[in-house]
Amino acid sequence: MNLLGLDFGTTSLKSAVYNKAGECLFTHETTYDLIHHDGFIEFNADEYLSMLLSSINAASDICSIYALAIDTQCETMILADDNGNPLCNAIVWLDNRGQKEALQIKNDFGTRLIYEKTGQCDISGIWPACKLLWIKNNLPEVWVKTRKIFLLEDWLLYKLTGRFVTQKTLQSSSLYFDIVNGCWWHQMLEYIGIKDDVLPKLMDSGEYVGDYKGIHVATSAMDQAAGAIGAGIYKEGMISEMTGTAMALFSPTDTMPAYHEGIKVPCHFNATTKYAVMPWISTAGMALKWFRDSFIKEANYSELDMLAKDIPAGSDGLMFFPHLCGSTHPIYDPEAKGCFYGLKLSHGKEHFLRAILESIAYMLNSSISSLKQDISMIHSIGGSARSDLWCQIKADVTKKQIKTLKESEPACKGSAILAGIATKEYLSIQEACEKTIYIDKIYQAKSDGYDSYTKLYNEYMKMNEKIYGKGGR
Repeated sequence: MNLLGLDFGTTSLKSAVYNKAGECLFTHETTYDLIHHDGFIEFNADEYLSMLLSSINAASDICSIYALAIDTQCETMILADDNGNPLCNAIVWLDNRGQKEALQIKNDFGTRLIYEKTGQCDISGIWPACKLLWIKNNLPEVWVKTRKIFLLEDWLLYKLTGRFVTQKTLQSSSLYFDIVNGCWWHQMLEYIGIKDDVLPKLMDSGEYVGDYKGIHVATSAMDQAAGAIGAGIYKEGMISEMTGTAMALFSPTDTMPAYHEGIKVPCHFNATTKYAVMPWISTAGMALKWFRDSFIKEANYSELDMLAKDIPAGSDGLMFFPHLCGSTHPIYDPEAKGCFYGLKLSHGKEHFLRAILESIAYMLNSSISSLKQDISMIHSIGGSARSDLWCQIKADVTKKQIKTLKESEPACKGSAILAGIATKEYLSIQEACEKTIYIDKIYQAKSDGYDSYTKLYNEYMKMNEKIYGKGGR
């Protein structure tokens, strides 16, 4: 029985077909451009559907598909009439039009109540509750006609099966979903001015929804949660880290971290454990790309590794602070700027490269420390997982075993696994992960009798505090 997983990213749709053993039989990718106008970020909802159907057809032409599931980003919203026809363009998750409304919600509810109900510690204009208030305030002609409020996965499931349903991880950052009780937060719905009959029926991840042309269709999970499953992360004590443009960690947990003043790490409803904590660093692989494109444009990433590999731990005193787009961790400061510190005449481009790689490993270690969990292993995905040097530095800094995967599209695999759960191909997510996730390489922390990276990490974090603490730049 072949399973199709589809991953709707911000600007691309990836799809992959797997057999029950988790072997990939087919992959496909479609890219697209968003609509930017007047500061808004939108997309034609019908084009989402067109791309989805084309991907399903392309997969079906190659393999017999038994079941499928679709993961998407959380906050992309589609307002529709009673028949599910869009009343305007989809409002893409990146769209921050609801900033004024976010401030209104923050003032009226307070950050503590919002966190304790929704797990969100940053009340941002991108959250669906804020976007709905913006529509109500600015597009009354759309608001009065709205009969169904979809997030992207919901709308695609509706178009495939005719069922008006959603899954709970997707609604986790809507700001009107109660992640503690797993239900709509009616106080917020009343505040916005909607009833729950305009919202889809809540379902769990990996549930059967209906059929499309003989293919069983299931609920998936939000993209990060699906990616974690596809990376073999399903229980507390395991984490995935994805170092692409940014760095995102996914840490399953059964306990919601307690609120404290200044909390900045969101907690989401999860598909395996009850919750997931998701620290992130806004600039990671982007910093390496920036340096290469600016100063060594002719080099590929393997050549960058060759340049940096013989530089000793600590880059001969050179430190890099990767806050090129502000700092989210360990100090939250949207206005922070990146810098190199400790420059000497003896430093060359190879030192700069090594310092960049080390800085992201330091930020990874700091993020892990903030979780306050006993982490047994890290599964590394994203572009950095192809770098032996970077993976080894991460292992040396964190003192954790780093495992990379043979799977290149973990979100697609995670969705395929959830399709298999819905159709009883797998008895549990744990069983599916153990049968279908294939480890590529394992990196152990080196031990040479002198734990140099412990000292270097502590020095680095002290300097980060000295530069960026108390409003420093």
